[in-house]
Amino acid sequence: MPENDTIKEEELTVLDSLADIKASVGKIMSIDFGDVRTGLAICDASRFLASGIGYISPGGIEKTAAAVADAAKENRAAAIIVGLPVNMDGSEGGRAARCRKFARMVKELSGLPVAMFDERMTTMTASRYLNETNTRGKKRKGVIDTLSAEIILQNCLDRLKYLS
Repeated sequence: MPENDTIKEEELTVLDSLADIKASVGKIMSIDFGDVRTGLAICDASRFLASGIGYISPGGIEKTAAAVADAAKENRAAAIIVGLPVNMDGSEGGRAARCRKFARMVKELSGLPVAMFDERMTTMTASRYLNETNTRGKKRKGVIDTLSAEIILQNCLDRLKYLS
């Protein structure tokens, strides 16, 4: 993890809760953070439907956080959800810690509410869908991260409807 230590963990702001995201008004952007490709999705202003908007590959956690903050501004997002890779038993590993650090960096750079959302099974669901649609090769690589971000966001939108 080359450039991770440039921003110290204690210097980063605290992340928001799903209740904070629900209290915001407007579009929500979701992120499926990856070391190579990071998938992006956004919902409509009514928060009914998630749509994938592509992926970015700027390289490195800091450049990716900056690119995500820029994308949020371009898409007029009011809040951001970052997928949290949780193990099937509910525990968090090193990848989850890296995603939390990334989310804090995005919050600092964007000034928007940023929360984590459990992304268990999203890549598997995306893979299954791509298998059913016979999406293979280079096209699959370009689509799977975007589709995962879309699934994360739709799951989050569905959850927000029932959050009191």
